[in-house]
Amino acid sequence: MSYAHPEVLVSTDWVAANLKTPGVRIVEVDVDPKQYAAGHIPGAIGWDWNKDLQDQVRRDVPSPEAISELLSRSGISPADTVVLYGDASNWFAAYAFWVLKMYGHKDVRLMNGGRAKWLNEETRPMTAEPTPVSRSKYTASAPDHSLRAFLPEILDIARTKSHNLVDVRSPDEFTGKVIAPPGMTETAQRAGHVPGARSVPWATAVNPDGTFKSVEELKGIYLQNAGLDSAKPTVAYCRIGERSSHTWFVLRYLLGLKNVRNYDGSWTEYGSVIGAPIEK
Repeated sequence: MSYAHPEVLVSTDWVAANLKTPGVRIVEVDVDPKQYAAGHIPGAIGWDWNKDLQDQVRRDVPSPEAISELLSRSGISPADTVVLYGDASNWFAAYAFWVLKMYGHKDVRLMNGGRAKWLNEETRPMTAEPTPVSRSKYTASAPDHSLRAFLPEILDIARTKSHNLVDVRSPDEFTGKVIAPPGMTETAQRAGHVPGARSVPWATAVNPDGTFKSVEELKGIYLQNAGLDSAKPTVAYCRIGERSSHTWFVLRYLLGLKNVRNYDGSWTEYGSVIGAPIEK
């Protein structure tokens, strides 16, 4: 059985065959943005998630104007196929995918396995040369908030248990043993998880090489073992929204659940709210 939307996932072979295809734009988005300068897929441009995919004043996704400017200076047109890849099995590539879909870009894809898979295939070309870009003119759509969950909804879900709520952080974060993974600076005031959340760490969805597991395996993980009800709407969250974007992609595009949203405020927001109920 194939994924519900196999068209949004491309292989490293597909990328290698389309490096010079007109209308295909490749974008690298890493946890560590310095990796792009050290070496990237020829023709790829690099986005810094903290500068390009975050509002620089308030905590939020970029404004429509900022996204329009990012895509314009990246030489991307509305009809282009945007292929995203990155480190950490595509954490921030998946976050960029979510942002672009929220702003209405029609053809967005992930390279299965991300940066590590490309590097591990020794015949794949890499370059440290910057990719020249001809500026385009891109006007983003208004954001589609049906893909995004906000704090008031999470507080209501914690009370009513009306949704599947998936905590994709590590087991130690879920149980409150730690507030954040080692070395991560963005933290919350309290540890634990949202009441009613199921713990399904993001990495359970990927193979050792970073590619996604089969649809049968994913159904076993999320529907059978975690007990998600496919008839209910679903919200995924993590610490700052990037790991949950990865799980959002799995649930929405690979398993085909109909109503899946990403709570990008995640634990750094929820765990700092006065009076919010917390379980450990």
